[in-house]
Amino acid sequence: MGAGGQGLSTDEVQSIREALGAGRKPRVVFTASAGQIAGQVGQVVELTDPAVSDEFVVVRFGRDELPFSPADVAVAPRGAGRRVEAKPEPVVESVPVVAEPEFVLERPAVSSGGEQSRESRREESRVDSVESKPVKRPVKAAKAKAPAGLTVTLQYAEGEWTVAAQQGSKSLAKPYVVKPAEALRMVGLVDVPGVQEAVEQILSAERAEAEQQAERLRAELAEIESRLAELREAG
Repeated sequence: MGAGGQGLSTDEVQSIREALGAGRKPRVVFTASAGQIAGQVGQVVELTDPAVSDEFVVVRFGRDELPFSPADVAVAPRGAGRRVEAKPEPVVESVPVVAEPEFVLERPAVSSGGEQSRESRREESRVDSVESKPVKRPVKAAKAKAPAGLTVTLQYAEGEWTVAAQQGSKSLAKPYVVKPAEALRMVGLVDVPGVQEAVEQILSAERAEAEQQAERLRAELAEIESRLAELREAG
């Protein structure tokens, strides 16, 4: 399947994983689904978790290491990527070469015009031209695939602030809890009217609820201490 340019099969992915484990970097060729770089050859340097993202085949192409899906690459045939590009032929500019005029001794006029016509033709200059060859312009390399966008999300739900990060379809950081003060500092970096006010309202509501809960706990504690004092007196 890989040799046909239709992407990597499950067995080929497993073979590449074993080769990476042995310290080798298998060569692959980009298929038509990879876009403008189709037909180019790269090296697999890593296989990430396919459960996290479909683009788990990390390929080194030039100076970049970019993730691709198994459909974007196929196993490169032997000898692929080792051809040496022919150098463009040098440009030969057309330079006219002007022959120096010949000096001919004059002879007496002859009644017949044949001799005079021959001498006139000997005074004509001869010009040789050099044929120029077309210039071959080098083909520009296709642009590498741009990395996926990065999204960082700050969320408030069920009384907790969480932060998560995602690049394309790959999750970089699952939602984890942060303190309200840290959430307020993050929001302070966003200069958008209304956002910081909304966060401050949420924090004020949480603060008021916490104070009410503290009052209830203090009242319950006072009642328990009073009952304990009565039991001690009774004992």
